[in-house]
Amino acid sequence: MKGREMSLMNKKDLGLGGVVTEYRRKRGITQEKLAEHMGVSKASVSKWETGATYPDITLLPRLAAFFGLSVDELLGYEPQLTRQEIRKLYHELCLRFTCEPFPTVLEACREAAKTYFSCFPLLLQIASLLLNHFMLANTPEQGLAAIQEALALLQRIRRESREPELLTQAADLEALCLLQLGRAEEVFSLLGTASMLRMPSEPLLSQAYQAIGEPRQARKLLQAGIYQSVLELISLLNAYLEYRGNSDTFRETCRRALAVSEAFQLETLHPAILLALYLTAAQGFLSLGDKEAALELLERYGALASSEIYPIRLHGDSYFDLLDEWLEETLLLGSAPPRNDQFIQKDIAEALTKIPAFTPLHSEPKFQALCSRLHKEMTL
Repeated sequence: MKGREMSLMNKKDLGLGGVVTEYRRKRGITQEKLAEHMGVSKASVSKWETGATYPDITLLPRLAAFFGLSVDELLGYEPQLTRQEIRKLYHELCLRFTCEPFPTVLEACREAAKTYFSCFPLLLQIASLLLNHFMLANTPEQGLAAIQEALALLQRIRRESREPELLTQAADLEALCLLQLGRAEEVFSLLGTASMLRMPSEPLLSQAYQAIGEPRQARKLLQAGIYQSVLELISLLNAYLEYRGNSDTFRETCRRALAVSEAFQLETLHPAILLALYLTAAQGFLSLGDKEAALELLERYGALASSEIYPIRLHGDSYFDLLDEWLEETLLLGSAPPRNDQFIQKDIAEALTKIPAFTPLHSEPKFQALCSRLHKEMTL
């Protein structure tokens, strides 16, 4: 492993030398006394403390017992990374995907997963990294292999983790892997089919916070619930736009989705989800033969994409005034997106020419001008 991520990985290497030195001094004993107790030479103890050598493995339980430590504590080994360490490692690897060969960064992801094999929150983020960057692979086969690796990590999390939220996230990402691998039938057994009508828990939890005298926490929780529900609604409407059998239903779905977006000011609150909505709706209007409506939406896409929305981060606004605090407290990666901004901008700029549905527009002057402008502004 090399580069920026080395600092974190080295930081978590065995720290036996420092532990022995610290606890020997706390006990007020010399290296000679410790050596005598352990049946080794003073030089051996000195080498342990400097990190030149480690004790024989058979001596570790005895040495740990002498200091009243577990063997893990003696070794200075922590199998779990903190939230901040996971976030740091994720963003370092994310950045490396934009400037290093895919196989190199893939190997770094594998090494991190091996080093912290039981740190399930990290494994979830490694799987997310692979799913967000597999398209950078040198060959389609290499990309599919990366998805398979992500799938294996997610399946292990679901087998061995006991954290409900982590299990839910792992199942959702596993379903995405299965779809990418063409194994749609398995998604049904994983996620089930139609769910029963479900009610949000935030209203009840907010009442509980009010009852114990924490109105600010109640308000923060409700803001988070509204925010998530709006994003879920837009995602559902976006998916519904893909079913274009009925022209009237499609147009009405588009109208309602845009109305919700305007009501909650998603252009500034969450521009990424609105960009995706514009693309889906434009493709739908093209399939209905309405080039004018498609071009209008693509113009809106271009205007938003080239506006002051970078760096893209999750955030609140004057209405969701407690949301930033909730995002920082709740999300493992904080407010940052799962991909680097440079990668996001490149993806946004190339989307219009890469999506096959827009081929009929390639000869349109408005479309050509939009593509040219986006490429120029987004790849500076």
